Amino acid sequence: MSTTVRVWDLPTRIFHWALVASVIDLVITAKLGGDAMAWHFRCGYAVLTLLLFRMVWGLVGGHWSRFRSFLYSPATVLRYLRGQGAPEHSVGHNPLGSGSVFALLGFLLLQVASGLFSDDEIAALGPLAKFASGAVVRAATFYHAEIGKLILLGLIALHLGAIGFYLLRKDRGLVVAMLHGDKTLPFTASDSRDDTKARLLATVVLSACIALVIWLLKQAE
Repeated sequence: MSTTVRVWDLPTRIFHWALVASVIDLVITAKLGGDAMAWHFRCGYAVLTLLLFRMVWGLVGGHWSRFRSFLYSPATVLRYLRGQGAPEHSVGHNPLGSGSVFALLGFLLLQVASGLFSDDEIAALGPLAKFASGAVVRAATFYHAEIGKLILLGLIALHLGAIGFYLLRKDRGLVVAMLHGDKTLPFTASDSRDDTKARLLATVVLSACIALVIWLLKQAE
């Protein structure tokens, strides 16, 4: 007997696709350079806002969106690699997927932070560069332009490869669940809370994150 479980709440789904769109915009505007860098910075601020939201939502969001639901011990990861995973590992992020998620969130945050302190001495000056020493600005600029972007592109490629693997080899459409939020499972599992009250809470959290980023940028004026 199969059951339908609400895995990804609406705020998590909106976050996911907004982040995808913003990262694509960041890559395009970085390649274009010139006047497009103004949009590159705007997209960077959007990503920062989204990441701040996700960090809070990882504490108060729906069950499967909370970090504690996919924070696994090394022993659990090893058992999963040996084919000894538990049924609940197939609901949200499994032990391997969780590592990818945390890596992407962490390196995206590092990329945005380095961009805020970067200065290419041509057309792109991070709003917080004036608060840092020359050595810090140079290090941030080098990391942002030469190292961080390569790490992120590699992680994104790995993420897409994993999605393709699960679709073609295991017949699991991970993208579909991130569109409508539900998964059909051969066992019962907890639903993520996704009611009006939860969505209002997400709106409040997002508004606070937007206000925080705006405040931060105003300090740099």
